Amino acid sequence: MITSFHNARIQSVRALLGRRKEREELKAFVVEGVRLAEEALMAGWLPQWMLVSETLSERGRKVANAYAARGIEVETVSSHLMESISDTETSQGLMAVFSNRDLPLPDRPNFLLVVDEVRDPGNLGTLLRSAAAAGVQAALVSPGTADVFSAKVLRAGMGAQFHLPVRTMTWDQVRTYCKKSIAPVSLYLAEAGQGTPLWQVDLRQPVALVVGGEAEGASLQARQMIDGLITIPMPGQGESLNAAVAASILLFEVVRQRSL
Repeated sequence: MITSFHNARIQSVRALLGRRKEREELKAFVVEGVRLAEEALMAGWLPQWMLVSETLSERGRKVANAYAARGIEVETVSSHLMESISDTETSQGLMAVFSNRDLPLPDRPNFLLVVDEVRDPGNLGTLLRSAAAAGVQAALVSPGTADVFSAKVLRAGMGAQFHLPVRTMTWDQVRTYCKKSIAPVSLYLAEAGQGTPLWQVDLRQPVALVVGGEAEGASLQARQMIDGLITIPMPGQGESLNAAVAASILLFEVVRQRSL
């Protein structure tokens, strides 16, 4: 059982949880909690190794045993130590270190989400969760956006990252990818109070919905690359919607139109 705060794996988990630079350099991230570990397992992701506490739940034990049966090393950590390194208020007693994987991008994209400088982890995770639920083929993320594999984004996304291809791209790369297909993808920026109402836009065509940051909206570079503005009419009070809420409405309008 690991009981020392100075243990190499404990220090590795702390570094990966705490520093984006560490995650990017090592191309690894930490999954914490039973639900996320289950989601990773169902998606076929295997960790480098796993830490569990002595007080892990029966459900958690089943997950840990399933990973162990696949050859993953599972080490026990004292409950006190697990609590001290946890990124959550109350640890569920399970952490696993995963290597980054680039899920394949579609060769002929027709439904994409582009996230531009969304810095709030909760919003970014919710965006990815909605995208995965709506059947988006891939999420393209600008360099100024929050880290897709930070602990908070993983929790808010409920494991969407294990199913949904996510790529960090410059705007030139986004434009190239969207326009190289036989059927070019139209880029529509969600904008409060400006643009064409969402139900008047033909979203059955290949489309990429662009969502800008919470405070300042989309970047100038994003605005120079888009094909048009799309908006959600709001007859009530309020200037704008939360970025994740607005994106969810737009994504499922695509689903609605394509189901007719």
